[in-house]
Amino acid sequence: MATQMPFMQETPQALPEVTLIQMITARWVSQAIAVAARLGIADLLGDGPQSCAELAAKAGAHTGSLYRLLRALSSVGIFAEDVAEDGTEAGQARFRLTPLAEPLCANTPGSLRGVAIMFGEPWSVQPWGDLLRSVQTGETAFDRAFGIGAFDYFSQHPDTGKIFEQSMNGFTALSADAVLAAYDFSAFRTLVDVAGGHGILLAAILRNYPSLQGILFDAPQVVAGSRKVLEAAGLADRCVSVGGDFFASLPQGGDAYLMKNIIHDWDSERCIAILRNCRRAVAANGKLLIVDAVIEPGNAPAFGKLMDLEMLVMTQGGRERTAAEFRTLLDAAGFHLTRIVPTPSPFSIVEGAPA
Repeated sequence: MATQMPFMQETPQALPEVTLIQMITARWVSQAIAVAARLGIADLLGDGPQSCAELAAKAGAHTGSLYRLLRALSSVGIFAEDVAEDGTEAGQARFRLTPLAEPLCANTPGSLRGVAIMFGEPWSVQPWGDLLRSVQTGETAFDRAFGIGAFDYFSQHPDTGKIFEQSMNGFTALSADAVLAAYDFSAFRTLVDVAGGHGILLAAILRNYPSLQGILFDAPQVVAGSRKVLEAAGLADRCVSVGGDFFASLPQGGDAYLMKNIIHDWDSERCIAILRNCRRAVAANGKLLIVDAVIEPGNAPAFGKLMDLEMLVMTQGGRERTAAEFRTLLDAAGFHLTRIVPTPSPFSIVEGAPA
């Protein structure tokens, strides 16, 4: 029997053609989720089931079209329609949350609403339409589409940059518990989170290790939004926020330098530049901790192998890497790879120590 994707209808004897067509049309599901996230449907259903007419009025949507959207999403487990035996009109149909829909709520712990919205945005979708040329040439599709690199684009378009930040917060929330479950931070006194965004991962670690001090490092405009996260967590007195450029320098003296989903954004030359700055800053007996996907050999399903294509079309030389490729980067930057720690998420912790 062909392997089923999570959204695929289970059938006793699925033909390869059936499985393939469901894979080919998978973007329909992604786009539908993005629209539901944009409309805030999950939040509207947070207090209980509502009719499609009620949802449409609150979300500013066309009732019949919203019904078709939610009916389709209910067929893959995102929302559920309470179907009357004798049928009902679209406006009277009632929908409710499901476990798959709950992470689309904006304020739920581990919310993925920002991730869903980002993957439906035109600037996120358009580069994938040019994947063929990226594969043929190795060039970045995003740069061809918009004339500049993604991070420069986000800086020049603050609303887009905010969506990207919200998406990254969602990925961080997804991996925070997994990192804590897999790695013991008790040996450290000061943990520096490099390009740590608003401090979601760092705050989670500090909460679990009361004796640990934190330094949150990111671009000045990013760390400006971190104080409310740290204050809400009661950690403002244990964590310093520092703005800067990781290609220039990093705060000195930490005994652990953490980077989550940062190294995969860059080509090898720029990765080595960042890592060398970590090497200059880290204590002699300190550690480097890279949280990223690690590509394994073989044909097993792997989130990292698909994310690698996202890096191909969106970044200037970014990629997901194998253990051997991480070892090469660390060696060039003055570290040696000590171990790779898997987590209960798509990401592993690549640990290095000063060579």
